[in-house]
Order: sequence, then structure tokens, then C-alpha cells
Amino acid sequence: MKHYHPQLCLLAALAASLGVSLCSGNLDEYYLDILLNIGINIILAVSLNLVNGYTGQFSLGHAAFMAVGAYGSSIVTLQMGKALLVVFGGAGWVAEGATFCIALIIGASCAALLGWLVGMPSLRLRGDYLAIVTLGFNEIIRVVLTNTAGDGPFGGALGLKSIEPYTNFFWVFAVAAIAIYSISMLVRSTYGRGFLAVRDDEIAAGSMGIPVVRYKVIAFVIGAFYAGLAGGLFAHLRTTIAPDGFNFLKSVDVVVMVILGGMGSTVGVVVAAVVLTVLNEFLRDFEQYRMIVFALILIIMMIVRPQGLLPAGFSWKGNRRA
Repeated sequence: MKHYHPQLCLLAALAASLGVSLCSGNLDEYYLDILLNIGINIILAVSLNLVNGYTGQFSLGHAAFMAVGAYGSSIVTLQMGKALLVVFGGAGWVAEGATFCIALIIGASCAALLGWLVGMPSLRLRGDYLAIVTLGFNEIIRVVLTNTAGDGPFGGALGLKSIEPYTNFFWVFAVAAIAIYSISMLVRSTYGRGFLAVRDDEIAAGSMGIPVVRYKVIAFVIGAFYAGLAGGLFAHLRTTIAPDGFNFLKSVDVVVMVILGGMGSTVGVVVAAVVLTVLNEFLRDFEQYRMIVFALILIIMMIVRPQGLLPAGFSWKGNRRA
């Protein structure tokens, strides 16, 4: 596409998000909630796709970074929210927006820092070993949050309540648009080719002078940052969070979106995030069968279309990009 301008697409997406947000009061609350969940899942899926799809790692701990972002941003708004509102001029959408933006960035930065601390030693591993380490890390975060003091800043097993409902359509889909744009541009850049080289053959990439571990860690940190943003948006949408909401099954949900959409396909994982979020809503009354349905979908996909719904290199004209 000769006239494709990603910057203009990003600006159009931001403008559309703002326009819909201003009119969101006319939308049914139930359908609006589904749309917001779709947006949050898009952020999670796109960020994990950078790690699992483009860099070729296999992480099962994405919900842990989401939890860190959720708790980090919530603690900021609960403990410092009033002070920040005063700094930015008191009540009003400008002050609330600035406060929320700071909280999201702090929460996401905590998730990115934790991603770096975990990634430095663990990303020297490959395949199943890395999956086991990240799965264990996910459970460590959940157990630590569960066993904190109930009257402490993390709320213990009962979690945090009375979180300010700052999340709206604009925040969710603006962050989703920025995530899609930034990760797509990163992968298409000269630097981003290093991720693809690591995915295709670590040994060959290392022999060509590419610092394999560094590229893995960078992808892991960026993915953790956006997962933290998704967690902050989720916390300020639900206004109540608990450690059990960020367990292993949540990580599996995100992994399924990446696999179903197509590893290394941004468009594919976005479509999969939409499909699986809607499917989750249909299965709300059959929660005990949800994982069975997801497992069957994966089995069928592996047999019928192992490359995913929209694999890497997909073209709407029916051709594959070089």
C-alpha cells in the first residue's frame, strides 16, 4: 500500500476514540463494558505477541505484569489521588486525566522494571524451561499479593476496593492504538529485525553479532510495560481487584489469543482478542466449561489452520508479503 501512513492512522484512531468516548453516555452499559474488555484484551494480546510471536519466546506469566500494573496504578490513585488532583487544579476532566495518566505510567513502569528483573536471568532459557519459569513467576506474584496484610496498601486476599472509575472508552482504545502502532513500527524498524532474527534462529543471530539475550529482555520489558497499562485500565474499570483475578488462567487466555490469531501477526491477535472476548461473554453462564471450549478451539485450529486465523505476512488481497 503506497499511500499507507501509520501516523495518520494513529491520529485517526485517537480522534475516533475521543469521539466515541464523548458519546459513550448514549451506549448501553452492558455493551460498553464488553467493548472496554475487548480493548484491554487487545493491549494484552498485542504486547504478548511481541514476546511470543515476534521474538519467539514462550511466556506464561503475562497476568503477573498485568497485576503489577493494576495494583501499582490503583495504589497511586488511592493513596495520592487527592493530592495529585489538587496539584492539577482540583476537580475536572483535565485534573482527573492527568492524575490517571500518571498512575498508569507508574504502574506500567513498575511492571516493566519487574519484567527486566525477571527477564535478565530467565530469558537465557528457551522453550519449555522459560514457560515453566514465567508460570512460576505468575504464581509467586499472586501468592505474594494474597498473603500481604489485609490492612496494608495491597489489601491482602480481598484485594483493593473503591478504586476511582477513571477508565473510559478513550483511555482504553487510545492505549490500544498506541500499543498497536508502537509495536508494529518497532518490529518493522531496522532494530526490530533483531527480534525476528532471534525468533528464527538464536544461534545464527548470535553468530552474526546480535546480542540475543538483550533483544529478548527488551521485548520482555516492552511487553510487560503494556501489560501493566492494561492492568491499570482494568483496575480503574472494575474499581475492585483481587489477586485471584490475575491467576494462571488469565495468562492462558492471553496466550490463546496470540496462538489463535497467528504468532507474529498483529492483525491476527487483534481479531482473536475480539473473538475470544465475545466468546467469553457468551460462556459467562457456563464458566466451568470455558476452558474446555478454549481447548477444543485450539485443537481444531492446530488441525485445520495451525498458522492461526491471520498468520504473519497476511494480506487482504490474498497475497503474502515478502
